[in-house]
Amino acid sequence: MPDTDKPSVLFVCVHNAGRSQMAAGFLTRLAAGRIEVRSAGSLPADRVNPAAVEAMREVGIDLTTATPRVLTPEAVQASDYVVTMGCGDACPVFPGRTYVDWRLDDPAGQDLAAVRRIRDEIRARVEALLAELLP
Repeated sequence: MPDTDKPSVLFVCVHNAGRSQMAAGFLTRLAAGRIEVRSAGSLPADRVNPAAVEAMREVGIDLTTATPRVLTPEAVQASDYVVTMGCGDACPVFPGRTYVDWRLDDPAGQDLAAVRRIRDEIRARVEALLAELLP
């Protein structure tokens, strides 16, 4: 387990440009420093999806400085919870970690209305995860 008393969560999707960035943004905001938050992608994009940035801006979360990061075994090993979102078997598995797969639509290529629906579903799931991690 990681060496901190603070729980840690890693959000993983393929490009680390939409779902995982939105989830990390919500958990960072809602946990207010009580949870260590990371995100990564198995094949990271060169930038965060502009529609995801806009959808999050609408709810007061700024992703303009977020950058997609490559998924590493070290990031997984350093996390208590690993939440995958469509990255399949690309995520390494380590004993003692909790793995959860969230089946969510990919916001890539979607219009803003669709991305808003995905954003809202992610927020609900992040709120439930937060309640589980910090009862």
